[in-house]
Amino acid sequence: MRFVTAQKGEQSIIGILLEDGNRTKILDLHEAEIAMNGNSILPRSMNECLDLGDLFVEKVSVIQEWAGVHNDGGYIIELEEVVVKAPIPRPRKNVFCVGKNYADHAIEMGSAADIPEHVMLFSKAPTSVIGTEEIILHHDHVTNQLDYEGELAVIIGKKGKQIAEEDAFDYVFGYTILNDITARDLQDKHKQFLLGKSLDTSCPMGPYIAHKSIIPNPGHLRIETKVNGEVRQSGNTEQFIFSIEKIISVISQGTTLEPGDIIATGTPAGVGKGFKPPRFLNKGDVIEITVEGLGTLRNKVES
Repeated sequence: MRFVTAQKGEQSIIGILLEDGNRTKILDLHEAEIAMNGNSILPRSMNECLDLGDLFVEKVSVIQEWAGVHNDGGYIIELEEVVVKAPIPRPRKNVFCVGKNYADHAIEMGSAADIPEHVMLFSKAPTSVIGTEEIILHHDHVTNQLDYEGELAVIIGKKGKQIAEEDAFDYVFGYTILNDITARDLQDKHKQFLLGKSLDTSCPMGPYIAHKSIIPNPGHLRIETKVNGEVRQSGNTEQFIFSIEKIISVISQGTTLEPGDIIATGTPAGVGKGFKPPRFLNKGDVIEITVEGLGTLRNKVES
């Protein structure tokens, strides 16, 4: 299942993507459930759907099976009829972000001595989140070193604390793509990450959440970032220094993870700052991040 948050007129839609030949459509879960049962228990926000836990996926499976037979209703929508939003447009908490989780990236940002021994964590404000095809603000009044970072992101689906590594995937709902847009000069100026990582529009995310059932090995996924069609980053999550299981366990030892929490797992080598001379983002640049099995997240920097 690939879960999407979309907007049709004034209505927010939680749906799953359907492949119909060469066309992609959206099954509006709320409306399909009403057509099936006469009422719906499914909310119209992804956060509230994730709060339902396993019941959410169970209900969606039933609705999808029913709609596969009764596929002539208004609950199946052409993708072109909606605006796809970030899967979780407004996270309830800051996004958890892992720094320097690829050795080559740690080296390009410093040296081999910068490869961490322990999981490095920082966060991005919920107000920084945007969806695919939305505009990234250049913020040239506060930065001239805007950078990109293509990443795999984990979506938590169950509340947990002190999670053992061997149990970590029990708490995962699915995966999406995240662009950890960063103002490098603000990082240097403030000697910490929050401001440089939390500018408005600096957390593009999407285009959808792939349920963990269709991503059997998240530790072996190709990831590629293009800027204006040029490949800048090309890596694989098998290059992680710290596995997803390790990251979840470390975070949860003293911090409760909850449904809808987002964990960005780090970026491979090839960020703008890593080039000599650096190649920061300019107005009009288009960034496309593709992760195997998760589609492509595409955003343009304002012109």
